[in-house]
Amino acid sequence: MKKLILFGSVMLLSTSFIACNSASNPPQATSNAMVPALPVFAVDTSSVTVYTDYPAELQGQQNVDVRPMVDGFIGKIHVDEGATVKKGQVLFSIIAPQYEQLVRTAEAAIESAKAEVSAAELQILKTKSLVEKDIISKFDLQSAELSLKAKKAVLAQANASLINAQVNLSYTQVKSPVNGVIGTIPYKVGAIVSSNSPNPLTTVSNIDQIYAYFSLNEKQLLALAQLAGTKSLSSQILAIPAVSLRLSDGQEYEQTGKIEMVSGQINTLTGAASLRAVFPNPKGLLRTGGSATIRIPQLVQSALLVPQKSTSDIQGKKFVYLINDSAKVSIQPIEINLAQKGNYYIVNEGLKVGNKIILEGFSSLKEGDLIKPLEKSADSIYKAAKN
Repeated sequence: MKKLILFGSVMLLSTSFIACNSASNPPQATSNAMVPALPVFAVDTSSVTVYTDYPAELQGQQNVDVRPMVDGFIGKIHVDEGATVKKGQVLFSIIAPQYEQLVRTAEAAIESAKAEVSAAELQILKTKSLVEKDIISKFDLQSAELSLKAKKAVLAQANASLINAQVNLSYTQVKSPVNGVIGTIPYKVGAIVSSNSPNPLTTVSNIDQIYAYFSLNEKQLLALAQLAGTKSLSSQILAIPAVSLRLSDGQEYEQTGKIEMVSGQINTLTGAASLRAVFPNPKGLLRTGGSATIRIPQLVQSALLVPQKSTSDIQGKKFVYLINDSAKVSIQPIEINLAQKGNYYIVNEGLKVGNKIILEGFSSLKEGDLIKPLEKSADSIYKAAKN
């Protein structure tokens, strides 16, 4: 029993000692431990070339539907889909016996007309002899000469009929109207075709050059026109430097192109104008119907750049997290250019040179919060943008 009383007394004294010690030495404030240390940098300007991307549809320089000029059925297909052909190369043979018969008939008519002309010429010689002997009158000679003219007219008509028949017969050999690449062939050997067939025999696309069509709304068109200093909008568009093409696989096409056309008016339904850029296609890599992205370069002098990761998107607007000399946070709205430089935005409004913003890690911050700034040099931040 005495041991228990002694143990209780010791514990009581220990508790009292700890309590007194705590009262005389209060815990340190933890506010400093709650202030996050975040990287910050001072925004700066740089002269950069930026690119604005627009979706584009690719079309060949010529896309010509090949249709039969005569009625018949396909006897032979000389090419395959996707084949490269030359102008004048035979693509299809159409069997049309009626045109062969018309040629033979026209040739026979010519021979008959020639015989009639020869007979009329002999009649004139005979008539002239009789007129000279005053056996018949000159009226009979004039009649014979008129008959010869009529026979020659019949011969000329027969010759014309033969040419027409030969032309129609030549149409049974359907030839390529241009250099290009064969499209789909919906008909097979034996199919009946005519000039009124709903579908063409095929389509030949001349893809030596490729047209990339894209659209700009009115605001984008005006912004694009400001890239050049000339007065005419058309000449401003044409003065834009060479454009590049990003293919559907993300690779950049090796040839550069040139914008050479802008439509004369803005479509009232879409609010956009159509533009056309031309790209050489020596290897035939680009094909009609393909899709790509037009990249238009723009040199921006003294561009104020911020990394995309240093911005926040709230209800469609961009914001950055500024800090003042007291390391207090303020959330600043900014207006950015549509054109981008890699992973950087060009700021039009909302910032000025020397403003310090938080590089990253600001998602939990609020207006007025304090941070511990970790200074980053501008050179290290903008190194990628200058490459």
